[in-house]
Amino acid sequence: MAFVFEKPSLFQRIAPLFQGFDGPLAFAVFLLGCAGLLTMYSSGYDHGARFVDHGRNMLIAGTILFLVAQIPPQRLMSLAVPLYVLGVTLLVAVAVFGVTKKGARRWLNLGVTIQPSEILKIAMPLMLAWWFQKREGLLRPLDFAVALVLLAVPVGLIVKQPDLGTGILVLSAGLSVIFFAGLSWKLILPPLLIGLCGMAAIVWFEPELCADGFRWPVLHDYQQQRICTLLDPSRDPLGKGFHIIQGMIAIGSGGTWGKGFMQGTQTHLEFIPERTTDFIFAAFSEEYGLVGNLLLIAGFIFLLVRGLMIALYASTLFTRLLAGSVSLIFFTYAFVNMGMVSGILPVVGVPLPFISYGGTAMVTLGLGIGILMSIAKSKRLVQS
Repeated sequence: MAFVFEKPSLFQRIAPLFQGFDGPLAFAVFLLGCAGLLTMYSSGYDHGARFVDHGRNMLIAGTILFLVAQIPPQRLMSLAVPLYVLGVTLLVAVAVFGVTKKGARRWLNLGVTIQPSEILKIAMPLMLAWWFQKREGLLRPLDFAVALVLLAVPVGLIVKQPDLGTGILVLSAGLSVIFFAGLSWKLILPPLLIGLCGMAAIVWFEPELCADGFRWPVLHDYQQQRICTLLDPSRDPLGKGFHIIQGMIAIGSGGTWGKGFMQGTQTHLEFIPERTTDFIFAAFSEEYGLVGNLLLIAGFIFLLVRGLMIALYASTLFTRLLAGSVSLIFFTYAFVNMGMVSGILPVVGVPLPFISYGGTAMVTLGLGIGILMSIAKSKRLVQS
């Protein structure tokens, strides 16, 4: 008797690679990516090949997303400690012999120039999720103290560069893991209250803070200038306050429905600084107005909620903590970027996810979505 084996088609061979992918999450990322391409085409039309480069960065991020989604969470857990150690080691190397640009030492030349702080955006939640997984059911106050030390070391090195924007992102990613791990509100509220009191003091003593020649010892000059500019951009409308003023003008001029695709005057007349990177939200707001902003915010909220749903139904403590933290990273990105462009937060170098131009940030975002996909895929394959 002869047996005939039919050769599987190409689709049949690659279909298992997509099995278990989270469709709603992928759809949200796709829509945000499309919004990013449209906005980049308009805002970067006179920036040479920025639109093409943005599309290339998206393809690279998508490839990384797909590859990381194939890695089981157990393998990701085994990479936590090596990746954290590598990231901290590179940060120390940056502090010793890093490349300085515009007064900041953030880069390392290893044949190609890299920014090691980007590694910690993912390495930090991986490391802390690994730490708490190893102590599941036996958590003590000392374990939370060690976690805070593990978080403080890289954040301190990043802030010293100085890079406040990346420091905020790494700090928020680590604190979210610690919070989800079960840190008591009794320990969370005191530092929050102290921080709020500090902000109130800054506002109360604002004239002294911004007086000529006065310097706060805990702040760099540029950080103090950013706070003063936030409190009153009109102090220096053609200098430090120019970014915020033009951003708010662009957002307001969009009105309810926006001026339309390629019709943003503030954008195309080049009044918006950094309109393809940190301030691209202003360009988006001008062309798509309040309605476009609400849809964009809804997209980010849906991405956050979907990520938290993946965390809720994850099968292990490690995957729950990691998925929850990665989801909040996207929220922090979007909240800080929109807040600084709108004039309610100081200007820091934080891009708008999937919208702003930037290869390193796009790769980090693709890696984060890939981790969420890996966790969702693992859970669905176990259930099936």
